[in-house]
Amino acid sequence: MLSVLELKMSPVMMTILLAVLMWFLARSTPAYAITPWLRFGVLLVFLGAGAAIGIAGVRAFHRAHTTVNPWRPHASSELVVSGIYQRTRNPMYLGLLLALAGWGLYLANFYSLLLGFLFVPYMNRFQIRPEERALEQVFGEAFVEYCKRVRRWL
Repeated sequence: MLSVLELKMSPVMMTILLAVLMWFLARSTPAYAITPWLRFGVLLVFLGAGAAIGIAGVRAFHRAHTTVNPWRPHASSELVVSGIYQRTRNPMYLGLLLALAGWGLYLANFYSLLLGFLFVPYMNRFQIRPEERALEQVFGEAFVEYCKRVRRWL
């Protein structure tokens, strides 16, 4: 029944939706007393790390001339296993998660931070698992072996 939700919402749109919900939650629940400069510094570190990891994933796909379209994993023309993909199977999604974590820390609100981490189970169920099924159909045993070597997130 829930399979109808698979590959429906763009990971970027899910990130934006969660970020907005995190902001609303932070405005309605108690925050930690953390200086604005520290909060901003932490945000920049997490955004920078997330951007670097995500961009490394996109660049690897572009070098391999394969799709980055999250709705069309079956259109992948090459299994990318080098570079950042030696450390994580989903660097683009990991980058978005780091951005949400940075945002949650910037908001200095435990509940908002916790809400941001709902990105992981959502992505695992509705984006990554369907992608993995498609990639296994396209690349067969090579993809299965890759999954044994490299973790889904970290």
